[in-house]
Parts: sequence; structure tokens; C-alpha cells
Amino acid sequence: MLRMQSVSKSYKHRGKVVNALDDVTLEIAQGDFVSVVGPSGSGKSTLLLMFGGMLSPSAGKVVVGGQSLYDLGPEERASFRRKQIGFVFQTFNLVPYLTALENVQIPLFLGGVNGNDQKERAASLLDRLGLGDRLDHKPSELSVGQQQRVALARMLANDPPVILADEPTGNLDPETSEHILGFFAEINREGRTIAIVTHDMRAARTATRTLKLANGKILSGKPGNS
Repeated sequence: MLRMQSVSKSYKHRGKVVNALDDVTLEIAQGDFVSVVGPSGSGKSTLLLMFGGMLSPSAGKVVVGGQSLYDLGPEERASFRRKQIGFVFQTFNLVPYLTALENVQIPLFLGGVNGNDQKERAASLLDRLGLGDRLDHKPSELSVGQQQRVALARMLANDPPVILADEPTGNLDPETSEHILGFFAEINREGRTIAIVTHDMRAARTATRTLKLANGKILSGKPGNS
């Protein structure tokens, strides 16, 4: 489902070459749940952005669902991403002047879904995440945990088979984190492939496999709790 073949990513910083990823080869099978851990600057977010079609490699091939992402043009890649990949980030990236319902409708609107179906799908997802009574609330009217749940509903709007999450519990208290991690485990059981980047070892242990990165290289990939 997700594959990197001899992937490297380098850039210049203050006149020096930095190797964000260094000849990485890995495969994440369909239905797998993988956490990616490592110190700051180890290449975790670079790896996630490449699988998300948002950062091209300096060398090597990135494949998602059998499609070589960077053999696609920018518009084709954006279309593929909308249909196949759901994202959630530590900062949520909600539109502040839109309601929870409207935020979840965004990917449906971009995907050409008609207005009534947009609202029905968005409302159903928010209800599933315990926000059925918060549809008309704007992000500033929601707690941090509720904002993250809106972001999760938006992530699932187009029913993507692949979920990528960057520090999804980074801004959350322990109790809310447990609920969010339980939700990831639930949607993984539904058959979705999940990769999360995290510094939170509780989050890492929720996954079925953990990849350790350091200096742009994979040091190990071991099973998680299950």
C-alpha cells in the first residue's frame, strides 16, 4: 500500500547539505498501523509528507496504492491525494470562520459532492465523533480536543483508504489522547492503512508496528502491542 524505494531527500541549510532522508526503503502493507518515532530532525515529518504527495524526493520512488506519486503531475497528484489519503496534523488546520460542519464539508466540496450529501456525510461523521451537538460551532467555540475531533471527521470525509497523522496527540491532555488513539485503532480495524509520526510513546504503542528513524535512516521496525 505504501512503499519507498531507495528514497533520499536533501537540501541546503546555511551552506551545508542536510540529508533529511538517506536511501530509505520500506513497505507498509494494506491495513497496517505503523508509528514512526525518532528524535527531532530524524526525518519523520519528511517521510510523512512524501507519502502524502506534498514533498518530492531528491532520489528514489514513492508508491501509494500502486501509484508512483511523483510520476504524476501536480494536478493529478492533488486529485489522487484527495481521494486516497486523509491527513490530520497537530495544529488541526481548521478554517476559523467556518463551523465544524462546514470544515468537514471542505474535502467533500472539493471532491464534487453535492450540497445535501455534503451536509449529511459531514454531520454523520461529527456525530460518530461525539460532536453531533456542535455542528454550528466555530473552532474558537470548541475545546482543543473537540477541534481535533473535527479534524478527524474532516480527514475521513472522502473515506480515504490511507490515513497519515503528524503528532495527532501532541496538543492533547492524556484522557483526550486516549480517546483519539482509540479512534485510530477503530478505523484501522475497518481496514484503513495508518501511519502516524509521534513523540508520544503511548501513541506509538497503539500501532501494530513501530519504525525508528535517526539521521534520515530507518534503524528498526518492530511490532507494537498487538
